[in-house]
Amino acid sequence: GRHEVRSWTTVAKRSLCLMWQKVKVQLMLSMSFLVAVCWYCRQLYSFLAQLLKRWSNYLQRKLIRNLSVLTEVDLLGYSAREWKGETKQAKHMREAYEELYWSHHIKYLRQVRRDNYCVLRAVLFQIFSQGIPFPSWMKEREILKLPEKLLYSQGCNWIQQYSFGPERYTGPNVFGKLRKCMETLKTNWTEISATKHHEERGNMCNTLFSDESKEHKLYEAIKFIMLYEVVEAYEQIKNREEPIHNLFSLLLARDSSSDPLSFMMNHLNAIGDSICLDQVELFLLGYLLEVKIRVYRLHRFNTEEFQVNYPDEYRREWNEISLLTEDDRYYHIPLFRT
Repeated sequence: GRHEVRSWTTVAKRSLCLMWQKVKVQLMLSMSFLVAVCWYCRQLYSFLAQLLKRWSNYLQRKLIRNLSVLTEVDLLGYSAREWKGETKQAKHMREAYEELYWSHHIKYLRQVRRDNYCVLRAVLFQIFSQGIPFPSWMKEREILKLPEKLLYSQGCNWIQQYSFGPERYTGPNVFGKLRKCMETLKTNWTEISATKHHEERGNMCNTLFSDESKEHKLYEAIKFIMLYEVVEAYEQIKNREEPIHNLFSLLLARDSSSDPLSFMMNHLNAIGDSICLDQVELFLLGYLLEVKIRVYRLHRFNTEEFQVNYPDEYRREWNEISLLTEDDRYYHIPLFRT
């Protein structure tokens, strides 16, 4: 009996050993397979992560290249990068930036593309991003009909000499082009100002201000509105009708803009091409858009002209936007933090 038990025990042990050998082989194969799968998945994950990173960087570079108003940057960091060295001018500008940071609570800025539409871009971007509605006078008029009205009601045939900034286009089709500009302005302004959610409105602005063709139409529409209002003011002066705002008298007192035609030929036509808006035209811009434009002029730091409002006479209910400039030519958007 003992012999049989030992035989059965031996057989059982041998069977278990054989089974374990087979199982061991299977386990080794399975473990090897799992290790290979894990390694492959890790390599695939690493590859996809690198691919996604490269694609993200490409899209970011493309967006930044096209976006005419960049994302916010630290004010003092920007100042330190832009005004290095110990020259008198560099020290002056750094002091001006520090004044904005500590006394005016301007902690960040958004850089605006430096071209001859710069100030119009900085103003309109803020109006749209803040959701500021149409000026009251624009709500009362059909602004899409202003080009035809200028021709047929007021007989301004010379409007065919209107030039669209760098395009320098003039000719009989000027009315059609102006109407498209006015449509672009009205459509986008209406849509964006009706958007209540700040983040969604910001995304809409980023999309709009990365489309150069649409952007230029916005600016040309604003330029034309400026011209239209100068024509009306000029007619009121000639006919000695109701008093007009003194900024029109100031604008028309210049030798280079003594009437609407010279204003268009010598000033408006060149805006966006070879010149920006000057100080008088900034007054007109704020007045027509019914916004108080507060400008921090850094090159005028430590003078009474460091902070200027355009126009200097404004209504209490008008919204306020802010600009900063180092040279009265190119403008950026300051951002306040308390």
